[in-house]
Amino acid sequence: MAELSEKQYPDKRRSRRAKIAKPLRVRPSEPRDEHFEDMPVSINASKEGIYFHTRRSSYYKGMRVFVTFPFSSAHDPMNCEYVAEVVRVEPLPNARFGVALHLIMTVNYSTSTPPGAVSRT
Repeated sequence: MAELSEKQYPDKRRSRRAKIAKPLRVRPSEPRDEHFEDMPVSINASKEGIYFHTRRSSYYKGMRVFVTFPFSSAHDPMNCEYVAEVVRVEPLPNARFGVALHLIMTVNYSTSTPPGAVSRT
């Protein structure tokens, strides 16, 4: 199946990806999307993207999401949250989906910046 995906989807990455299994938290960022909190484990990641498998069928290409990667707990000060866009959703066996995210920017919650400020990565 991996060979099919590589042939079907041309490689548009600007940075190398690493096979890394780390937990992440994904939530929709648009009010029009039904709220959910998905807690998958990454399959691979790069500076600009993350790929993971999920059973959730509500992801679609172009969807904007908040991603915390890596995620350990909601109150961990080391959590890093990003705004990301779903660039690919592929059906997998056993009612699962492969989801590729492009990380757009880091959301900065430090007290040294005004509320709502966003810093680019």
